[in-house]
Amino acid sequence: MEDEQNEDNGTISEEGSEDEDGAEDEEIGDEEKVKETYLPGQPIEEGEELVCDESAYIMLHTAETGSPCLSFDIIRDPLGDNRTDFPVTTYIVAGTQSMKTVTNKVLIMKMSNLHKTCNDDDESTDEEEDEEQPEIKPNLDTAVLPHYGAVNRIRMTFVNEVPLASTWSDTGKVHIWDLTKPLQAVNDHRQLEQYSKTSSTMKPLYTFSGHLSEGFAMDWCPTQPGVLATGDCRNNIHVWKPQEAGLWHVEQRPYLGHSGSVEDIQWSPNEANVFASCSIDKSIRIWDARVDPSKACMLTCNNAHTSDVNVIHWNRNEPFIVSGGDDAKLCVWDLRQFQTKKPVATFKHHTAPITSVEWHPTDGTVFASTGEDDQVALWDLSVEKDDESREEDLKDLPPQLLFIHQGQKELKELHWHPQVPGLVITTSLTGFNVFKTISV
Repeated sequence: MEDEQNEDNGTISEEGSEDEDGAEDEEIGDEEKVKETYLPGQPIEEGEELVCDESAYIMLHTAETGSPCLSFDIIRDPLGDNRTDFPVTTYIVAGTQSMKTVTNKVLIMKMSNLHKTCNDDDESTDEEEDEEQPEIKPNLDTAVLPHYGAVNRIRMTFVNEVPLASTWSDTGKVHIWDLTKPLQAVNDHRQLEQYSKTSSTMKPLYTFSGHLSEGFAMDWCPTQPGVLATGDCRNNIHVWKPQEAGLWHVEQRPYLGHSGSVEDIQWSPNEANVFASCSIDKSIRIWDARVDPSKACMLTCNNAHTSDVNVIHWNRNEPFIVSGGDDAKLCVWDLRQFQTKKPVATFKHHTAPITSVEWHPTDGTVFASTGEDDQVALWDLSVEKDDESREEDLKDLPPQLLFIHQGQKELKELHWHPQVPGLVITTSLTGFNVFKTISV
């Protein structure tokens, strides 16, 4: 992969595509190596090594950027919905966390030529045809926007077909960016070359400096284009409403109720004025944005977790919210029973704080989670316990746990691709993973 602009452009590769011959030679010995399923937390004996089982993946690619991107979002594209053909193309927007305030950037990335993962089951019977077929490597094109301060969180939306990204800066400011030009650039190498010469002068479309501290919570309303909610570490939530000429009106009176940092916000996918929030005060709250901000909290579940509630996500198909906390637990809340203040399901598989949760965009029973234990877990609430069909080593695992993905360090966020069924993208201190498993 050739760098088009600078070190933050990054590279993308297919997992297991390098040194395949060498790895194969090492596996051939006087004694056959026994393959066993590894579960997180199990001891690794001397002479044993962890190897990715590529047969469990339909696709698996990795990407790296010069500075880590600990928040990102997927950009919807005009390539169609429910895409199942390969190779895959996907667009994402991410924000860097560089040590120097002035060197941070917003990255607009186009990942293309993402092919299926090759394994023994996919080998062609015609060896000559395989030898003649040229190797097609994955490609990454990147356009950058200068961002003053590290990006705590970034979220994407479209307003009147204009692609917009909002960023929470660790300087305490929230910016909105027009991504039209960088998106055009990553689709045309000539435009990208010209864009790179002027990108350093790009400015945010709008900036709000009214928060009293930095924050992380941020979400665009899916039913009212351009409406945004942001929450900070000083307990305050502000709601933004779009105005003419690329401006926003931000309600100066904050929505009050939390007694600690607001960690995440989610708008209802169905009700235009309803949103949920979670906090280090252990609570999850449901708000009505039509009401005076001081009285807008309609429902509260205190002690939703035994410690900080880090993340929440609102199901797009069912009246459920999933939450993840510092207690390493995942809780599923039925909003029809929210006043009981009891989750309808609780899962304790992760061994460290939960950093991200997200429901599958179309399957109302499937969600994914990441944790500081460096695990990505895929779950399905519809699966019931069946001890007879489970291997002995797996009987202690929740039956709803479909898949465990590992290999990244300090996982921060995950997203399901809304247009490519089953495709998951994750980000961590060590880069991005783009994968699709045989389980979902």
